[in-house]
Amino acid sequence: MQLPIPVDQLKQILISDGLIEPERFDALAAEASRKNQNLIEVLISEKVAESSYLRNLIAHALGVERADFGAIPLDKDVVKTLPEDIARSRQVILFHKEEDGTYDVAMTDPSDLATREFLEERLKAKVKPFLATAEDLNQGFSVYGYELGQDFKKLIVDNVKASLLDHGKDAKEAAAELPIIAIVDNVLSYALASRASDIHIEILEEATYIRYRIDGILYEVMSIPKEIHPAIVARLKLLAGLKLDEHFAPQDGRFHYAVGAQSIDVRVSVMPTFYGEKVEMRLLESSSKPLSLEELGFSAEDTKRVADNLKRSYGMIISCGPTGSGKTTTLYTLMNMLNRPEVNVTTIEDPIEYNMRYVNQTQINPQAGITFASGLRALLRQDPNIIMVGEIRDAETADISVQAALTGHLLLSSLHTNDAPTAVPRFFDLNVPPFLVSSVLNMIIAQRLVRRVCQTCIYSYDADEGVAKTIKDQLARIEGEEAAARVEIPKVLYRGKGCSECGGTGYRGRLGIYEVMEIDEKLKELITSPDFSLEALRIQAASSGMTTMFEDGLRKVELAQTTLEEVLRVIRE
Repeated sequence: MQLPIPVDQLKQILISDGLIEPERFDALAAEASRKNQNLIEVLISEKVAESSYLRNLIAHALGVERADFGAIPLDKDVVKTLPEDIARSRQVILFHKEEDGTYDVAMTDPSDLATREFLEERLKAKVKPFLATAEDLNQGFSVYGYELGQDFKKLIVDNVKASLLDHGKDAKEAAAELPIIAIVDNVLSYALASRASDIHIEILEEATYIRYRIDGILYEVMSIPKEIHPAIVARLKLLAGLKLDEHFAPQDGRFHYAVGAQSIDVRVSVMPTFYGEKVEMRLLESSSKPLSLEELGFSAEDTKRVADNLKRSYGMIISCGPTGSGKTTTLYTLMNMLNRPEVNVTTIEDPIEYNMRYVNQTQINPQAGITFASGLRALLRQDPNIIMVGEIRDAETADISVQAALTGHLLLSSLHTNDAPTAVPRFFDLNVPPFLVSSVLNMIIAQRLVRRVCQTCIYSYDADEGVAKTIKDQLARIEGEEAAARVEIPKVLYRGKGCSECGGTGYRGRLGIYEVMEIDEKLKELITSPDFSLEALRIQAASSGMTTMFEDGLRKVELAQTTLEEVLRVIRE
């Protein structure tokens, strides 16, 4: 959310409401400026006030209403009254037309008189401003994306056919005449509007297929004539600074892409396959907001445990889970919490996913001799206080990481394990002695990402005894009889019916489910015991207060944040 009122005005309101002391507000404002972050997001992440309160406060100060697309649904015809490029560049969405012809317009800055005058001149009508967040606007932009998806394939196919018929040219010549730059821009724009995290462009025998990963699930969006595949790949290579004449070796690069005020970094991977080159693009926000642990999905108890461990000056905090489970996001959130002027934060990553201000980030480069192990050795000579190692993959990196954590550094890293307790024997496999594992580990966080229930089409239903028994049986197979006996299945469950806002899936967005294992004295004793048992470690961790991922998922099911099916799906991974 942007800040459309003066900082001093916001400060006085929050102080008069008794929410913050002047000194703390000034400190948070200075921190937001130093890290180049939005002050509103910092206030939310620091629990000064809730997002809803701050939105109401700003709306009241500006004398406008909040844009609530639940109370006043988006009128798609009204949205499309304004072209998408103008809506994005001006950061506005027309969402309703009143009886007197006035357009209701959602804006991140309703005080922007120039934009309001521009809209009235273009529409030849009055406009009524409403305060909106970036998330509100994205909901409106998705209307344009939906229309683009409907027409996109037809547009390309028809152009190829027309070129073939009119000029008698072969498919390659016809493809060469297509506006490839516009096609690639449309693929990226539609992905942004669809909230995709990845784009896959795959050539097979009969056609090229484009798939988007949305909320962790791959969807086939369209198929296009394979004749234009080489031109699309060449355009993406050019953007990413890759070799255009290399077709038989993998290549990696990245580029920046902007649509209006929304900008992303695109990480590109090109891989040769049997029929041609496959392109995978990861879409990363150029400047991600400072998410708090609560926004990631941590419970209040786990948030306190993590925050307490971040105050320690040495040791290791490990994030665990399979690829795509949100480990990197968690590590970046922890680094953001630790990023203060009085400490030196350094990282060694593969790849650098987000640029963090005042954090010294290093990309591994094996060709230049920079691996996790060699890079970490070099970082230790840079006088760091806090180190983040993207992943501990081998015994050498594990050994250097442990030694660094033992000698006065707080070290954050990740491991590929299914749950928190399994991280302990994983260190044993990497040749770290048990006594060092028990000495160096402060906390292990295991996680998965579940899809959120779409709040536009959510509905509840009663869980009968058959459903409860089925869930208990599945949980017993996944986590054991004791875990199944310990949990209670919620009596009321939730699903999404499927609507235009969620693309008919019933889900929109994602959040994490976690288990946080704090290494206390009893767990240290078990780790160093000659009779070490992973099952005994799990039982003791539960006794010490660890909530399993499934139990955390059930909490979120009860809170109508996700579905039971979704929790079971990711736990099985």
